[in-house]
Amino acid sequence: MSKKISRKASPAQSQSKLPSNQSASVDTKLVLERASERVGRDLIEATRPFAQESRAKSWWHVGSTFVLLITVLTGAALAPWWPIRILLSLFGGMLMLRAFITYHDYMHGAILQNSRVAWLIFHLYAIFSLVPASSWKYSHNYHHGHVGKVSYPSIGAYPLVTSKTWFSSSFIERAGYRLQRHPLVVLFGYITIFAFSVCLVPFLCHPKKHWDSVVSIFAHASLISSLVVFGGIDIAFFAVLLPMFVSSVLGAYLFYAQHSFKQMQIISPEDWSFDQASLESSSYMRMSKLMEWFTGNIGYHHIHHLNVHIPFYRLPEAMKAIPELQSPPITSLALRDIIDCFRLSLWDEDTKRMVSYREAKKLLAV
Repeated sequence: MSKKISRKASPAQSQSKLPSNQSASVDTKLVLERASERVGRDLIEATRPFAQESRAKSWWHVGSTFVLLITVLTGAALAPWWPIRILLSLFGGMLMLRAFITYHDYMHGAILQNSRVAWLIFHLYAIFSLVPASSWKYSHNYHHGHVGKVSYPSIGAYPLVTSKTWFSSSFIERAGYRLQRHPLVVLFGYITIFAFSVCLVPFLCHPKKHWDSVVSIFAHASLISSLVVFGGIDIAFFAVLLPMFVSSVLGAYLFYAQHSFKQMQIISPEDWSFDQASLESSSYMRMSKLMEWFTGNIGYHHIHHLNVHIPFYRLPEAMKAIPELQSPPITSLALRDIIDCFRLSLWDEDTKRMVSYREAKKLLAV
């Protein structure tokens, strides 16, 4: 269940464990510690040393990921027994997710900038994987600048509104809101998120600006068609369709859950600040070491939002070194947390917490 990492004991708790002649010094120490906590520019400045990449390490992560991905997908396409093909295909889906994180970091300018080889690798990857550079960069940067705010438009994120806005909305608006936050949208993220929202919609709205979106749809469809024609439907299924489905549903859920969880806080426009939104409206998703590797440490999402230039492989290092980053709101991939993430769909301004549609109706009646 979502919870917060425990902080240090309160002055009263500390004093109860110490002789009375030491309580005053403990109280003073805690006050000084809290007063020394960095916020705003000072906190962002504290993260800057971790925004320095190791070029060799970046190339190792990118190169090993893509080589392993191509090898595994080739095995999934050509292996003689279907159980092995399924296992390799599922493994390939997890590797696709990791490959996407490297692309995500590249687009943020965190790794391999000014490299023509990296530019070529990532732009080819983007075109064939339904994450064209122009629409992805625009929508994702918008998301980073608006995290922790309520919004009906779902630009680069799932929509989130207050209970009051919900009850004053029209039937059509409510239906659209429910649809966009429905678990089935996440489950079929391959089509609903990546093909439709990331590619098709941006092209239809701004065809000249997002021309690469339609190129991405065409390239992806051509890849699948070519595999079907020259190799058979089974090769297309195991090498592209199944792994894309796996990586898409995981990617769509991770993005959903890290900004829609039980302990999340929404900040009023007059009080909104970049650092507060990063630390209170973005989660730390607790995972196993294996899942952290597959997801490229994206679970350290509060740190990523605070400084997008920190390479994914340095996020745990930053959290370990900076005390202010060590008490984030937590979620996980446990079933209870997944249910909570989908159940809590509105922000209630009176109780200052995420609530379900049913809870919102009950609170309105009080």
